[in-house]
Amino acid sequence: MKVVIQRVGKASVTINSHVFAKIKAGLLVLIGIEDADNNEDIVWLSNKIINLRIFDDENKVPNISVKDMGGDILLISQFTLHASIKKGNRPSYIKASKPKIAIPLYKKIILQLEHDLGRKIFTGEFGADMKVMLLNDGPVTICIDSKNK
Repeated sequence: MKVVIQRVGKASVTINSHVFAKIKAGLLVLIGIEDADNNEDIVWLSNKIINLRIFDDENKVPNISVKDMGGDILLISQFTLHASIKKGNRPSYIKASKPKIAIPLYKKIILQLEHDLGRKIFTGEFGADMKVMLLNDGPVTICIDSKNK
């Protein structure tokens, strides 16, 4: 699994001109799933996301996690994170999982994040045409690949 994590002041996802989900301060997480991903990736990645200390403490030092600061998480599926541009200028998405494999894993990471965070997270809709808006705080953007532990 690949994720792009952005520390946000707020974020939202709109589907068919309707705000599907929105959060205040917290994390916007874009996630790409591949066929080789499994439960071990889900548990490891969820732990990293929940406990990543990228929010400032009282001394303006990034020392607080989203869990510690009571922030929200907005998780958005994004198969394009697995784009390959080795040949030509048109990206290939061959490494990205098809819905039959990706949707169950996406649902599992949602449940794992909710378990680890101790409350509901917000999501987009798998496979939908989504418009994501965010106010990147910092900016702080971190990329993680569960295959590079």
